[in-house]
Amino acid sequence: MIGTFERLRGLGPTPALAVLAGIAGVVGSYAAAGFTPSFVVAPIDSYLAAASPGFLITFAITVLGDLGQRIALLTAVGLAVAAFAALALVGTVAGREFAARADRLPGRTLAGPLLAAFGVAGLAFLLVPATAPALAAGGSTAAVLAVGEAARRSPPPGQSSGRRAVLTGLAGTLGVGALGYLFGNRAGGDGSAPGAAAAASTGSSAGSANPASTPDPAETERLLGAAAELSLDVEGIEPLVSRRFYNVDINSVDPKLAAEDWSLRVTGAVERELDFDYEEITSRASREEFVTLRCVGDTLNGQKMDNALWTVIDIEPLLAEAGITADSEQCCVMLHAADDYFEEFPMSALREGMLAYRMNGEPLPRAHGAPVRALIPGHWGEINVKWITEIEVLIEEKKGYWERKGWHGTGPVTPVAKLHAKNRLDDGRMEVGGHAYAGTRGVSRVEVSTDGGRSWSEATLSEPLPGDPRDAWRQWVHRYDPPGGEHEVVVRMFDADGDVQPREQAKPYPRGASGWVRETVRP
Repeated sequence: MIGTFERLRGLGPTPALAVLAGIAGVVGSYAAAGFTPSFVVAPIDSYLAAASPGFLITFAITVLGDLGQRIALLTAVGLAVAAFAALALVGTVAGREFAARADRLPGRTLAGPLLAAFGVAGLAFLLVPATAPALAAGGSTAAVLAVGEAARRSPPPGQSSGRRAVLTGLAGTLGVGALGYLFGNRAGGDGSAPGAAAAASTGSSAGSANPASTPDPAETERLLGAAAELSLDVEGIEPLVSRRFYNVDINSVDPKLAAEDWSLRVTGAVERELDFDYEEITSRASREEFVTLRCVGDTLNGQKMDNALWTVIDIEPLLAEAGITADSEQCCVMLHAADDYFEEFPMSALREGMLAYRMNGEPLPRAHGAPVRALIPGHWGEINVKWITEIEVLIEEKKGYWERKGWHGTGPVTPVAKLHAKNRLDDGRMEVGGHAYAGTRGVSRVEVSTDGGRSWSEATLSEPLPGDPRDAWRQWVHRYDPPGGEHEVVVRMFDADGDVQPREQAKPYPRGASGWVRETVRP
């Protein structure tokens, strides 16, 4: 180890130049692939997600939140840079040795950059079998090494060759970075940054929808307009159709699937396995339906619960075509996704399930599962599988992705009333508000206490969304004269049967957060 360190010290600034070249290699891959699975960082990030033990995943979700996924992505980027930098360093040292021994050979000074380019491109291709990103990674690495080595050989008077090489390499890396940002954003489509909320009305990379599948635009506009009119005018809470829809995935880089290349298989314990393409799915009778999703990792009063208007078809007819009838004995299903995610849940839940391919009147965004995703009413968001590619019918239960990590969030969602708005009105009163959600059980009323739970008042609820949706939230608001100082506001909801949500607070792990939300209000 000491000998290795001494040899590195003897290389002077060369390792720094190699690191810059490694960064350039990663950026070059991004320039060609964008934030897609062909980006060289994507498979490293996927491996880290799959290999991480359950306790680490739980810590990242419950403690770090969105920051955890960003840290995972930065770790993957760091590993890619380190690997490329090591190859750049080996190539540089070998290239200098070669140039010293072949001092009369034309172009000998390019031996190091070329060796590094071959090494980096080869590793990139092993990670992601895509030619353009691999060549871009190798070429960017070689370019930074070449300009750095050229500067090292002919420094200006009074400046050391090593310092000149690093500064020139840094300039080259910044140049590659600028090009990478420009071209990479174009290549990546509408993929969202990890952990970020995705706009609910953006377009997608799914390709053009089958014209026969497009719902009546006037009906879509009517439903969205009605939702806007029914939304309560309360500062600090989302309208009934979310402006920004939360986004949680196991990987930082979303799949990018073309509609014409996508298909859905029905496999497993069925009479006949079937395969449906995008046109076959979207040509079926569809409808518009409001559906709310809540993340099982959401904190009790967190923001990972949102609502949208989805264009859907029912899954049950697909099961019937595969020979699955109402009296079939299959216990459960496993849904598989293009990003290697999989989740298991009871067959009874799937019979109520839907496939969605439009969101708020637009093609399904890539970040939300384009071209097709599953919606399972009343269940945690984790089983509403995005980028769905297979419905596997099972005879016996198996563990899904999150069950293998120690979570048990495949059951019906836990009812909750969230408190997000705390506003002082011009007339001196306080205004508190939020959303209430109980899955398919529906919300009948919300009660608010402004004295820590000793007394209760009924809040004002938004009217139900049009179409009598099975699985949608409602807004609530309550205005009151505040007491003299700070006080505790407590909120609870009742479902359509009159049952109150569980009072005791529970953390997200392992079955989802529950309990009455309590917030201190300071007038």
